Amino acid sequence: MIRSLFFKLIDKYASKWVVLGIDIVLVCISFVLAYTVRFNASLNFNVQDLYIQIPFVASIAFISFLTVGSYRGIIRHTGTRDAFNVFVGVTLLSMMVISFVLFNSTFKLIPNFTIPKSIVIIHYLISVLVLVISRYIFKAFFEIISSDLNEITNVLIYGAGDSGMITYGALNRDTKNNYQVVGFIDDNDKKIGKKINRIKIYDSSTIDLDFIKKKEIDEIIISIQNIKSDKLLVLTDRLFELGVSIKIVPPLTKWIDGDFEANQIKQVRIEDLLNRKPISIDNPIVKRDVDKKVVLVTGAAGSIGSEISRQLSEYNCQQLILVDQSESPLYDLQQELFQKNRKNFTAIVADVRDIHRMDEIFTTYKPHKVFHAAAYKHVPLMELSPYEAVKINIGGTKNIADLAIKHSVERFVMVSTDKAVNPTNVMGATKRIAEMYIGCLNNNENHNTKFTTTRFGNVLGSNGSVIPLFKKQIENGGPLTVTHKDITRYFMTIPEACRLVLEAGTMGNGGEIYIFDMGESVKIYDIAKRMINLSGLRYPEDIDIKITGLRPGEKLYEELLANGENTTPTYHEKIMIAKVQQLDYEETEKKILNLCKQYEDTTANRCVQLMKEIVPEYISNNSVYEKLDTKIKN
Repeated sequence: MIRSLFFKLIDKYASKWVVLGIDIVLVCISFVLAYTVRFNASLNFNVQDLYIQIPFVASIAFISFLTVGSYRGIIRHTGTRDAFNVFVGVTLLSMMVISFVLFNSTFKLIPNFTIPKSIVIIHYLISVLVLVISRYIFKAFFEIISSDLNEITNVLIYGAGDSGMITYGALNRDTKNNYQVVGFIDDNDKKIGKKINRIKIYDSSTIDLDFIKKKEIDEIIISIQNIKSDKLLVLTDRLFELGVSIKIVPPLTKWIDGDFEANQIKQVRIEDLLNRKPISIDNPIVKRDVDKKVVLVTGAAGSIGSEISRQLSEYNCQQLILVDQSESPLYDLQQELFQKNRKNFTAIVADVRDIHRMDEIFTTYKPHKVFHAAAYKHVPLMELSPYEAVKINIGGTKNIADLAIKHSVERFVMVSTDKAVNPTNVMGATKRIAEMYIGCLNNNENHNTKFTTTRFGNVLGSNGSVIPLFKKQIENGGPLTVTHKDITRYFMTIPEACRLVLEAGTMGNGGEIYIFDMGESVKIYDIAKRMINLSGLRYPEDIDIKITGLRPGEKLYEELLANGENTTPTYHEKIMIAKVQQLDYEETEKKILNLCKQYEDTTANRCVQLMKEIVPEYISNNSVYEKLDTKIKN
């Protein structure tokens, strides 16, 4: 409360006009000091002359400072630019004074008025010194008062280069938080041991628990531009062990108008630790391809579908049709787009399994492009309900794809998953069969629709993914549950996944399956430990990790390519085309159509057996359906 009252008084009374008034008073005092210096610290001069000279100097100072604007700087944030403005203002003052004195001595505008040139020079030097020092004294006073009234956050800045210095300046300018930069950390031997603004640069190897406790460090801010993901991963893993908050300075491209402020420093996020560079796609062809087109998105309220919808809403689509059977999430997406002032969209509650309803939507809106993201994706649940998995993942895809041909849609883009590769569960098998059906349709030459498939790994933060689960478990005090200590997955962010989908909507001649170079797969166990650290807690002291065993249909390692598949490159180094094995399209399509007809009247075992006949590489793992594989082998 005291701090708040103090700052309110500062803001209310320390206005720029008060600063201007104080500057003029200090200039007048400096003028008197100039006389005393000139006359050996005595008053052996005509004091009566000051009665005319001081008002004159004050008037000239008012004009000069008003012209330069030296009084406008915020005193408590005084820096070199403010000091330079003071220098310019006093220089202009002295030049105007000496110019008038010379002019008056020639033309006698004011008889008997003059100021000795030596006084003008001495006054100039004293004024610059007094005005600059007064600003820094006030700044120091403000910092002392604010430090006493506010809790100090002791900070280490990792990186003593240009980015580190900019971060240091931003922390000093921050008025909402009281940061105290205790030191810099750097790996460059030439910098270690030196000082920046009296702040020491430390060797990274010397930063240990004893150092953190001795210096009472609260945060370490990583301020290294273009830091490689693998280095960031190693760095954060080591720093997390010190039990301090780890933050990171965003890339230069994300600075606001090219300037950096302390509030842009963010907590390290789990997506920063994927051990690979974020995949960036900025293709103007995407914009051109959806310009003035009607675009339909199925599963529009899901994690992927909603982000596809957000990105598409930024383009000049003629109309964006958002379809989902889940009412509440679709309503939330609708309101979000309304708040962003998006008007070129229509949200429709409908089920892709209802072909008559979907046919009505296609007939009404006549879409040019379709992004098919509707699917069931939870492996354990689908293992218990193969009927539902077949109904939406295969049957729903078949409905939308068939309608795309019927209504002459230009491009159909399907969202698939790496679980479709050598599937070990019902969900992955249904997605692989959906891919195969798309391939069959693309092989049919009786239409002009181009079919494209995108296949990628797990999406960070999507509904039901491991990250939201870990967050809830941390909020509940743990433990975090991991099915196996060695289980690994490929990960990508939701925006990355959706940019791939949009990109795929512009590439190729149809029939391609696009995959990402997603870097190295990541251990879920390691992600769990990092999530604990990111939450400001320690493993296993604060929260433990419990190994629960593999779930039905789950496998240790996911793959992006099936046996016998390889890739061909595209224009983007991170995007590849999977060269899938050739199918007997006619026979495969017959089997898929037979599955879609029979699944409603068959048992779960029979349903899975039919899928295994279509996808020979589908071998169940840790599932009740393993017995079907045994029968096939026998």
